[in-house]
Amino acid sequence: MTVEVTTVTVFRDVRPFGGAARDLIAVNGVLAQSIPDGAAVDYVDGLGKAAAPTLVDAHIHPDKTAWGEPWYSRRTAHAIEELVAGDVELHRAQPPVADRALRLMSHAVTLGTRAMRAHVDVAPAYGLAGVEAVATARDTLSHAMDVQIVAFPQHGVDRTPGTAGLLEVAADSGLIDVIGGIDPAGFDHTPGGTGRDPRQLDIVFGIAERHGLPIDIHLHDTGGTGAATLTDIAQRTRAAGLQGRVTVSHAFAVAELSCHALDSTAELLAEADIALTTAALSATTVLPFRHLSQRGVRVGLGSDGVRDSWSPFGNADMLHRAWLLGWALDARLDADLEACYTLAADGGAAVMGLPRADLQPGSPADFMLLDGECVPQIVVDVPRRDTVVRAGRVVARDGLLL
Repeated sequence: MTVEVTTVTVFRDVRPFGGAARDLIAVNGVLAQSIPDGAAVDYVDGLGKAAAPTLVDAHIHPDKTAWGEPWYSRRTAHAIEELVAGDVELHRAQPPVADRALRLMSHAVTLGTRAMRAHVDVAPAYGLAGVEAVATARDTLSHAMDVQIVAFPQHGVDRTPGTAGLLEVAADSGLIDVIGGIDPAGFDHTPGGTGRDPRQLDIVFGIAERHGLPIDIHLHDTGGTGAATLTDIAQRTRAAGLQGRVTVSHAFAVAELSCHALDSTAELLAEADIALTTAALSATTVLPFRHLSQRGVRVGLGSDGVRDSWSPFGNADMLHRAWLLGWALDARLDADLEACYTLAADGGAAVMGLPRADLQPGSPADFMLLDGECVPQIVVDVPRRDTVVRAGRVVARDGLLL
C-alpha cells in the first residue's frame, strides 16, 4: 500500500503583490488556505518581502545564445538569409549548445522564470544536436522550470532540402513538444519561386496531425503577405481540428493593424483559437495585446533571441522584458504597467497551456520574493529576485540556482 506524503512549506511574512503581510501555505506544490492536520511543516521566513508570481517566457531561442561567453562581434546583415548564415557561424565558433543553453536557462530560473517555450533550430547544418542539447538542459532543470521545445526550421523547409525529414525525425524522437514553422510565403520558398507555395504549411500541419503536436509558426511578414498567411493558418487550423493548439509568433502583420482591420483579424484568430506571442522589440512591432485579449485572443510575451547572431541584446529576464514592454508602449498609469506584468505572467501561461500562478489558493506555488511596494513599481525598478519558489520549493536564492 502506497502512503501519500504531504509536503507543506509555509512562507511567513510575505506581502502578495506588495500588499499586507501574511503567510503563503504551499501543500504538495499548490497554494492552500490552511495546513493539513498532522502534516510536517517547513517554514521559510519571507522577511517582509513582496511576493509576485513567477513569469513565463513564451518565446526564446536558447540554442543560439552567446550569453556568458566572450564578446562576439556581429557582422552586417540585411535579410533573414544573412542572419541565418550568421547563426551557423556563431554555432561553429561557440562552445557546445548543451553548455550555453543550460547556462542561460539556469540564469532564467534565478530571475523568476517558471516556464519557457524554447525554439531550437532544426536544419541540415545542425541535425537534431540542438534539440538533444536543450532537452538535456530541460531534464536537468525539471525541478525548477517547465520547458516546451519547438523544432524550429529557421533555415526554411521548402528552400532547405532535408529539413522536412529532420522535422519528422524530431517528432518521432519524443524530445520535442511543438512543431515550428517560419514565414511560409515571404521567406520559405524555393529561391526564384513565387513565394506563394503552401508546401511548408502542408508539411508542418501534416506532422502536427500525425504526431498530435501543437504548432508555433514565426511570422515576420507584414502587409498583405502576412495577412494572407494568417488567414491560411486559421483555415488550416479549423480544418485540422487544431483549435487551441496553434501559435503565431511575432505576427508583425497584426501589430500594424488598427480599427476595423484589427477587430476582424482578432475575430479570425479567436474563432480558430490561435495564440500569438510578442517580444517587445519596438513600439511598432508590439502586439496590441490588451485589445486582442478582450476579444478572446491569447497573447504571450517572450525574450526571443538572447545575445545571438541577430542581436547583441537580451538577458532572459522576463521582468526586464515587462519593463521593455512598458517602455515601448510609453506606459505611465498603474493599470498599464500592471498589464505588462500580467502579460509576462499569465499571457505566456495561457499560450503554453499552464495554470495561472496568481497567488490564490489552488494555484501553483510559483512565486518570487523581492523588494517592492506594488506591481507597477516592481515593473519599473526591476528589483533583484531574492528568492524564487517553484511548486512550493525554493529553487534559487540571491541569483544562485539551488
